[in-house]
Amino acid sequence: MVSLPRQLRVAAYAVILRLQGEPQVLLCRLAARVTNQELWTLPGGGLDHGEDPRAALLREIAEETGLSATVGDTAHVYSAHLPRASRDGEATDFHALRIVYDAWVPADAPAPRVVEIDGSTAEVAWHPLASVLSGAVPVVAMVSEALADHAPFRLQRIAAYALIRRDPDQVLLTRLSERAHHRGRWTLPGGGVDHGEPPAVSLTREVREECGVECQVGDLLGVHDSAFSGTAPSGRVEDFHGVHLIFTATVAADATPTVLEVGGTTDDTAWIDLSDVESGAVPVLEVVNYALTLTRR
Repeated sequence: MVSLPRQLRVAAYAVILRLQGEPQVLLCRLAARVTNQELWTLPGGGLDHGEDPRAALLREIAEETGLSATVGDTAHVYSAHLPRASRDGEATDFHALRIVYDAWVPADAPAPRVVEIDGSTAEVAWHPLASVLSGAVPVVAMVSEALADHAPFRLQRIAAYALIRRDPDQVLLTRLSERAHHRGRWTLPGGGVDHGEPPAVSLTREVREECGVECQVGDLLGVHDSAFSGTAPSGRVEDFHGVHLIFTATVAADATPTVLEVGGTTDDTAWIDLSDVESGAVPVLEVVNYALTLTRR
């Protein structure tokens, strides 16, 4: 038996999903010079000699979709051995090694478009995930394998928040900016606890950044948590779990709150009447109502 020339190709690809509305996946249609069938695949392509896989993937995504993506840190690896494959018109003992990363594009990214000329991609589009999984959209085997193995990025965030009252009828709140998941809603001042940072120190820093005032942190009132799976403001699909430590805190009687942090998740801060919170006139996150309930107890 005649041995065929061996060829190894290492390539990097990305599963890019978006869940706003109907879940969709970004796919590229293979050009006619690759196959005479309609076949869609994941954005990505071969590594140049000495090229880092993640760098290669970013380059390929830009060429095939015209989008700027962020690539995750982990990947699945798939191996396909084709002992008699046709490559560039010649029979080859072909081995494909495919590194498939989780990647994402901003939620407000423009419509994708093919930038590369005379490449292996003829078209790029968002496809309903259900249509891909049902087979209504013809895809290469790697797409089905990668989607079956894909899981949302798991993120657990520990945060500290302050319940700060003025008189019996007002509470200090901050409004979430367009960078936050619940933009336009009001919440307690506070934020994420950095690794190794005491929660009270974190809370003092966050109140200073978000409200422009110094606070004295008091007792721990309670612990609140929330979980959701969906698209984060960055565009990444996440399985998110937030754990919220709620403290009492006080500020100077004449404190005038002002947002100091620029470009953060807070765009306004104010003393809010409790009657407006209770009536729904000021939309708040669940953690606000939870904290107020603790004080009523």
